Amino acid sequence: MTEGLDRAVQAVLRDCLGVQAGEEVLIVCNPATESLADLIRIHAQGDGAEATLAVIAERDSHAAEPPAIVAAAMLVADVLIAPTVQSLSHTAARKAASEAGARVASLPGVTEDMLARLMSADMAALRRRGTAICAALEEGGEARITCAGGSDLRLGLDGRTPIVDAGALSERAAFGNLPCGEGFIAPLEGTAEGTLVVDGSIAGVGQVSEPVTLTVREGHLVEASGGEGEALMELLTAHGPEGTNVAELGIGTNEEAVLTGNVLEDEKILGSAHVAFGASAAIGGAVQVPVHLDCVVLEPTVEVDGKLIAQGGELRV
Repeated sequence: MTEGLDRAVQAVLRDCLGVQAGEEVLIVCNPATESLADLIRIHAQGDGAEATLAVIAERDSHAAEPPAIVAAAMLVADVLIAPTVQSLSHTAARKAASEAGARVASLPGVTEDMLARLMSADMAALRRRGTAICAALEEGGEARITCAGGSDLRLGLDGRTPIVDAGALSERAAFGNLPCGEGFIAPLEGTAEGTLVVDGSIAGVGQVSEPVTLTVREGHLVEASGGEGEALMELLTAHGPEGTNVAELGIGTNEEAVLTGNVLEDEKILGSAHVAFGASAAIGGAVQVPVHLDCVVLEPTVEVDGKLIAQGGELRV
């Protein structure tokens, strides 16, 4: 594990973020992820960077803001790496750091095993797949997700720019998720309509024990079946009406990812799709709320304006 993990950390720093000697690198973590974060710090310092570790208390939810003192440090970092339990990806602090020019890698829920396995994927292939998916999303006006379990969800895409998540984070203001492996977009608010049957996992809840049926009307989640669906609704509605906003559509591209119940990995499964609810402002949408929860469908059919993108756990682009 140690050798594989060392290689993965080096890939994060050198291949993905392109960290250079003399750069200011800020690593934000929680007590539960401090061991991995400190390993990242050690490798960054070994490459000549000025690396600082900030250990913060766990947040109440994904997309909840970090402490003000850490948000201020994020603004002046050249590189921000966040192996946290709850995601900082969709926070105003992360968005501000990106706008200030920081290169950002967010690793919410990452484990050492996951990082070692998923970062061994073919990065060139991930970039080809992600680029093809995003080209289809950008050209289309509407995406449709169906599946054998009963999904039939339509999402408007007009005016939105998709993002390739394939570890290419070496340019100024680059932002992405690591381990990487998806193409994603923030659907236009108010356009999503239909049903999504989740048979993989739900962020904040875990792997589902049986398929969860989500009902979406006018761009918001209005109903969810079963105990796990009720748990999702509670997590989202605690943040008001915008908590149920349809925030993201993503398609997985990483051949090393398997279903674990950890959404950071599950949403990267090759040919899977995920729909998130809550905050979308950090990825091109209009909603900023301190929650963002992804729901994974394992073998969907995804079409954009009738063009087949994914089917049966395989990509079609």
